[in-house]
Amino acid sequence: MKKCIGILGGTFNPIHFGHLRMAQELADALGFDEVRFIPSANPPHRTTPEVSAEHRAAMVQLAIADNPLFKLDMRELARMGASYMIDTLISLREELGEYAALCLIMGSDAFVKLDTWHHWQELLDYCHIILVQRPNFAPDQTRLSAELTALLHDHYTENPDDLTEKTNGYIHMQKITPLEISATRIRERLKTGHSVRYLMPENVIAYITTHKLYG
Repeated sequence: MKKCIGILGGTFNPIHFGHLRMAQELADALGFDEVRFIPSANPPHRTTPEVSAEHRAAMVQLAIADNPLFKLDMRELARMGASYMIDTLISLREELGEYAALCLIMGSDAFVKLDTWHHWQELLDYCHIILVQRPNFAPDQTRLSAELTALLHDHYTENPDDLTEKTNGYIHMQKITPLEISATRIRERLKTGHSVRYLMPENVIAYITTHKLYG
C-alpha cells in the first residue's frame, strides 16, 4: 500500500479554521496518511506578506500541534528565491521516494490560473492535483485556457482509489464543507480591533497578540 500524502501550500497569513477543516475533511475522504502544511516564504504570484515567513510558520505549528495527521514542512523557508511549487514537489519526491503518492491540494480558483505557474506542465509528473471548490467560487470551465482544459480532460478521475494506484498524474475534484473564512477578512478585523474568536485557534490568536502582528 502506497503512502498517500496531502500537500497544502500557501502563505497562511494567518492560518485559520478554513485551512484546518479542509485538510481534515480531505484526509478523511481520501485516506491521507498525513497532510504537509508548507508555508510559502516568497510567494511568486502575490505581494510578499507583511508578516514574516517565520511568524507564519510558527502560527501553523501552533494550529496543527494537536493533530497527529498534520505536519509542518518548512522547506520553502530554507530555500532562496521564489517559492515555486515545482521545486517543492521535486524536493518532496527526492525525500519520500517513488512509492509515495503526493496529492497537491488546490482551490478551483487557483487552478484557473495554473498555467501562469512556473513549469506548470511538469506538476503532474510529481503529484496528483486535488481540486477543492472555494466558497462563493463557481468553477466555470469556459474560464480555463485551452491548455488547462486539455490537462483536465486528459488527467481527470472521479475515482479516489486511483490516487493510490499511481503516485502522480491524476486530477481529482473533492467536495468539502464550505467555511466562509478568509485570511484577508481576518487581517481586516485585526487591523480594526474586531474579534477573530472562532475563526482561528485560540493559541494562534494569542501568538498574534503577543507579537503584535497585523496591527
